[in-house]
Formats: sequence, C-alpha cells, structure tokens
Amino acid sequence: MATAENTADAALGAAPAEGGRASRLQQTLQNINALSQRQKIAGAAAIALAIALIVGALLWNRQPEYAVLFSNLEERDGGQIIAALQQQNVPYRMSPAGNAILVPQAMVHETRLRLAAGGLPRGGLAGFELMDGQKLGISQFNEQINYQRALEGELSRTVQSIAAVAGARVHLAMPKQTAFLRDDQKPTASVMVNLRAGRTLDANQVAGIVHLVSSSVPRMTASGVSIINQDGELLTQQADPLRRAGMDPTQLDYVREIEAGMIRRIETILGPMLGKDNFRAQVAADVDFNQVEQTAETYKPNPSPDQAVRSQQTNEQINPAPGAIGVPGALTNQPPAPATAPITAPAVPAGQGAGAAGAASSARSAVLNYELDRTIQHVKQSIGQLKRLSVAVVVNHRPATAPDGQTQSLPPTEEELARITNLVREAVGYSAGRGDTINVASSSFTTPAAEATPPLWKDPEMLDLGKEIARWLAVLLVILLVYLAVIRPLVRTVVPPKEKPEAEGAGEAGEEGEEGEEGVRVTLSEAAEEDSYEAHLERARNLARNDPRMVANLIKEWMGVTEESRK
Repeated sequence: MATAENTADAALGAAPAEGGRASRLQQTLQNINALSQRQKIAGAAAIALAIALIVGALLWNRQPEYAVLFSNLEERDGGQIIAALQQQNVPYRMSPAGNAILVPQAMVHETRLRLAAGGLPRGGLAGFELMDGQKLGISQFNEQINYQRALEGELSRTVQSIAAVAGARVHLAMPKQTAFLRDDQKPTASVMVNLRAGRTLDANQVAGIVHLVSSSVPRMTASGVSIINQDGELLTQQADPLRRAGMDPTQLDYVREIEAGMIRRIETILGPMLGKDNFRAQVAADVDFNQVEQTAETYKPNPSPDQAVRSQQTNEQINPAPGAIGVPGALTNQPPAPATAPITAPAVPAGQGAGAAGAASSARSAVLNYELDRTIQHVKQSIGQLKRLSVAVVVNHRPATAPDGQTQSLPPTEEELARITNLVREAVGYSAGRGDTINVASSSFTTPAAEATPPLWKDPEMLDLGKEIARWLAVLLVILLVYLAVIRPLVRTVVPPKEKPEAEGAGEAGEEGEEGEEGVRVTLSEAAEEDSYEAHLERARNLARNDPRMVANLIKEWMGVTEESRK
C-alpha cells in the first residue's frame, strides 16, 4: 500500500544525483558526436556569429573617451592636422564649439609626437627658420623683409608663452636709418593679444610685454610699443585716454575699494543681528585726489609785547662852549643862532648871550633793532583723502505670527532703527565735520521669481540618461535575440531533456492508492503526512501482518542484500 511505503520512498529518493548528471553529460557528448560534419560546422558558425553580435553590441555601446589633441588652432593648421589624421587612420572629432580637435585618450600623446615629427601645428607664425632657406643672390630688401618677419614671428611666439595669452601678433615699423639726426625716426611696435576666456592682463604683465618687445628691437623705446586685446581695448597706459585727460583709472579702483570695505564693515556688524538677506547697504565715498603744495611766510605785527631785542646802539657827544673870539663888541660876544637839527642843544633866549659864554653843548643818538618774527610753512597734502561719506541702509520687515496663526511682516520699530543707525555710524567712522550722512530705512523685500524649470523631456541630463538607457536596452535585445534564435535551439538539439525523477511517479501512484511493485518508490499521501507517529507505526505493523514478503524485501534492500549477492 502507498501508506506503508513512506519510509521506503524517503530512503530510495536519495538516489545519487551525480550519476544522473554524468549520464546526461555522456548523452550530450554522444549527441554531439552523432551530428554530421555539416551540422557541426553550422553550429560552430552560429555560435561564432552570436559571440560576434554580442561583442559588437557591447563595443558599440561603449564609446571611447576622447581627449583634446590641439585647441585654438589656425584654420590652415586645423585642415592640415585633419588631413594627417585621416592618412594615419586615427579617429577624431571636433568639439561642439569647433575650436578643438579630439582623439581617443589612449592615442593623444602618440598622435602629438607623430604630428610634431611632420612639423604640425606650425602655428601660422614663421620665425628665424625663414633665414634657413635664403637663396643665393637675394636682394638686400628681401633680406630685410625676411628678417623683420622672422623677428615678428619670434616675438609673437614669446608673447604666446604667457599663460593668459592664447594668441599674439606683433607688427614692427622699422624705418630706415639716416645720417641726419633731425630726420632720424625710432622704430615702433604694435602688439595684438588674444586672451583666454576669463583671463586678463594686469599692469605688471602689460609692462612686461612692453619691455620685452622694446628690448628685442634696437633703438626702440618703451613708449613706442602699443598693446591691444581681441576686443580692441588699449592696454598700454601711456596712451590711455583717461590719463591724457588728467585722470588716473586706478583712482576709480581705489574709490571702489573704500566703498567695498565700508560695505563689508556694515555687513559684518548687521549680519548676525538681522540676517544676511534681511538688509542691503550701499556707500558712496567722495575722495579728494588733488595734489596740493602750499608755502607760507608770515610776520607778526611790529612791535609786539613779547618781541625780543636783537641789538641796541646809543651814541652821546658833549662839546664845551668856545671862548670869546673876534672883535670885541656886543655882536661878537653873542652865541650862535639855534640849530635846526632834531637833536640839538636847547635854544638860548635873547639876552643870555653874555651870561652863557662859558656853557657846554651835548648830542645823543640811539639805534634799537628788534628780532624779526617770521614763519615759513610748507604743506603737501596727501592724495586720496576722504572728504565725505554717504551711507544708505534698507532693512527688511521681520516676519511675525499673528494671533490668528497667520504669518505677517512687521516693520522694525523706531528704537531698532536708531540702534541700527548708531551701529552703522560707528562702523563707517562717521564724522559730522566732514558732512557725512547716514540714512537707514525699512521696507518689505520682494521675493525673486523662481526660474522656470524645463520639462523632463527637454532637460539635457535626462536626454543623455535616456540615450544611455536606450543603448543598453539595444544591447540586451541583441543578446536576447541571439539566445532565442541561436543558443537555445542548439542546446535543445544537443543536450537531452532532463528525465523526471522516479519519486514523481511513485508519488502519483501513492496519491492514486495503487500498490507499488518491487523497487517502486512511494511517498506519503497527504492524509498520511497529517497522521502522528503512532498512526504510522500501526500502519507499518498491519502491513507486516498482511504482506510480510514485501516488508522482508524492503529490509533486504535497506541492508543491500539481493539474490545475486547471496549467490
């Protein structure tokens, strides 16, 4: 019975699987050997074609990485390089901007060396190699022209070696030398530089190019060199129109630095208090760039109470009166008439001549010199003095929650505005004597409009991702077609189908309730699997009572004892 053969089926179901696998492998080899020569060749060709299709799809999907071979080439050099790449069978591409040639990254260095061996790229400039091919009997004029071309080419190559310069052209104007000094003209040069994107030349670099060119040409001065960029802007300072008008462009930069420094001070002190995006500040600085020199010589009023005496000289003279001389008489004995000088002896009144005949005369003079109080002052004011500051600050309204739960913006109070004004005044160094002004106002800032995002089917990143996914799907489709059309039919033809295990047949017999013959494996029915151990044991005992021969044979199989082994 099927219910009594549960243990036998469990033991016999563990038949060695390795034997079945070995038999299937042997059967596969026998099937392959049984194929005709034409079938074997067709199968091998189909397998090779499948492998080629899979490898081709993978290689097609895997694009090689391209790197820049040369960029910013002259049109003539670009055409010659492309022709050389085509002759060498080197794959190439052009950059989207059309200013660079791309080749596979693994071939960049080798390709550059090959092109350099052929003299590419030439750069569109000819240097002193022009002098290598001089013909015999060439005129002096041609020699001078070739020398000038060679010198221009060498200078252009030197200027191009600067990091910020992508290309350069140098034009020299070299007049003929003359024996007359009044007709002598010095050579001049014009330099045109093509700067790289986002790069500029500062004043030191421009001065370096000027001195490089002027030092390379005999009798050329630095003032005779002019430099312009690709936008036509004059870079040399001596010809700057602002300087010719008496203005210095660096003064504007200085004013901007002062204003930017003041704004940074305001942002530093108001940022932690209000937030970075809750205020805006602007500063206008009035700077005096006048150069003033003043010399003054002043004298104090004379005399002065505290004025010092430099020198003093006093002269005093006393003369005795002379005796009576001449003819005696009244007229003779009278003294002379009074003198008209400011310093004289007092006049003698009439009638005293007889009595003053023996009086003496005296004279006194004094010279007094004072020190001169003189002041000489020379003042030279420095340029760039700050004359006046104008500061404007606008503060955003702060958000607040209303009693009903809605968010609204409230302007700052007067106290807050006064505190902000005081902070700004101290930050910028407010001076009422200069006439500085500070204005702090409040206003609600407008929210900038959000940028419109393109739809997904127009997004470049999504388009690239879609193309990548499509390529991989194409590869998977090719692999699936190869498997279904080539590999699977070959496997079905050569490999035998997998045999059903005997346990399935025994299980079906057990489920149908039929008795199994000798050697047939049986499995437990669903009802038997649900029974307990005691029920299984009772069924086994009943089977031993009803059919002892089958039980004996089962035990013999377990022990490996057969009729042949006993014989």
